[in-house]
This record gives sequence, C-alpha cells and structure tokens, in this order.
Amino acid sequence: MVAKRYELNDAQWSRIALLLPGKATDPGRTGSDNRLFVNGCLWVLRSGAHWSDLPERYGKWKTVHRRFSRWCHAGVWERVFAALTIDRNNQYLMIDSTIVRAHQQAATGKGGRANQALGRSRGGLTTKVHMLADALGRPLRFIVTPGQTGDITQAPALLHGQEGGAVLADKAYDSNALRAIIADMGAEAVIPSNRHRKVAIPHNATIYKHRNCIERCFARLKHFRRFATRYDRRTAHFAGFIHLAAAMIWLR
Repeated sequence: MVAKRYELNDAQWSRIALLLPGKATDPGRTGSDNRLFVNGCLWVLRSGAHWSDLPERYGKWKTVHRRFSRWCHAGVWERVFAALTIDRNNQYLMIDSTIVRAHQQAATGKGGRANQALGRSRGGLTTKVHMLADALGRPLRFIVTPGQTGDITQAPALLHGQEGGAVLADKAYDSNALRAIIADMGAEAVIPSNRHRKVAIPHNATIYKHRNCIERCFARLKHFRRFATRYDRRTAHFAGFIHLAAAMIWLR
C-alpha cells in the first residue's frame, strides 16, 4: 500500500517502543496497537491530509486524533524526541528559525490567535519555529511563537543549560547580551556582525560555513507537510507534530 511508505521500519520501531505509554508495566490499558497508532500519526504528518482522510487500516480517525491530542498534552512526543537526542554532537550548537505559513483553518476556534502562537508577518498569518541543532544539523530543542517574534528573543531559552564548543548563528542574533550568554557557556560565538555595529566583531568564517547544516535540517523537516504548513488550531498539536517529525530525523 502507498500508506506504508510513511511507516516506521522494524529498526526504528525498536528504538522508540519502550519510550511510549501503554507498556505492560504501566497503569491502565496496554498499548498493544502503539505501532499502528504512531504510523497513523506519521501518515497525517507526512501527507498533510485531514484527520478524517486517515486510511481505515489505522482505525477510526476520531479515536486516533483523540489519542494524538492526549499524547500532545501529556508531552509524550516531546519526551520521545528528547530521549533520542542523548547521543548528540556538541562540537557546535546552531540556532535559527523558520516561518511556517498557517492555513486559514488554523485561525478558527476559541482563544484567539496570540494564545495559539499565530501572528502576522510578511508572509501573512504565520507561526515561527525557533530551533537549536547540534553539529550534525540534528534538532535539539524547539520554541514555537507567533510569526512576527524576533529571532534573538528566543535565543537565551534555546541555549539555556546547553554545552558546546561554539554557537553558530546568523547576523540576526548579533547582540552583546547574547554574546555574553555564549561566553558564560564557555563557548565561542560564531556570529557575523550586523550592519549597525560601528566596529565589526570578527568571527571564524571557516566554522561559520557549518551553519548550513541547520538550514538543511529545516528543509528536511519541511518534507513533513504538517510542519511545512500549519493546519492545527492548537499550538500543543502543532508542537506534537514538530517533535514527531524531529524524532524521525533522529531515527534515520
């Protein structure tokens, strides 16, 4: 079936099976269908289709969507992703962001746009995904904000508690405050000076070339259509899909 091209293979499943709720030792119902459920979520994530278009082989779409929502609010997807990132490469840390266009269906419902990380930018109604990546361009941390949020405002939170030899970022992150945070980490700031600096601060141009790894990571994430376009009204659901897509990058 065409749907199987989106599914976990045996090696990938073996790496996350014990990280999911519903094991025999867990309270409540067991998750004997966890693999089928995760594959159903991957089908929606990859295809970008409506939940109601979920193939019947994955079960009733409302049941799958309800369970996906529970796992989002319980932080399951984020914990699975975090467990996979333990084997990271901290030679360099990279920070960047990307704008995700929000579909009109993401702006409906109660609570208002601001409460669901939706805002206006040059791209219209958008959400911004801020990301920290390791030296190999694999994602380590995400923050979701309205699209007009400045990149540098989220940098301290992305770097909090992190260790690395250098921090790579583009000139949008050039500030004395951020450079001080990086210095306190014991890392080198590899950030080009923006044009407003009277005296440019030199940076290691050779190391800076590695920053394209985080750009390529965003490109890989946008192969997942529910990352490339935001269809989800609730930020928790969109963040759940982000962490599931990121987990798949670590499972490659």
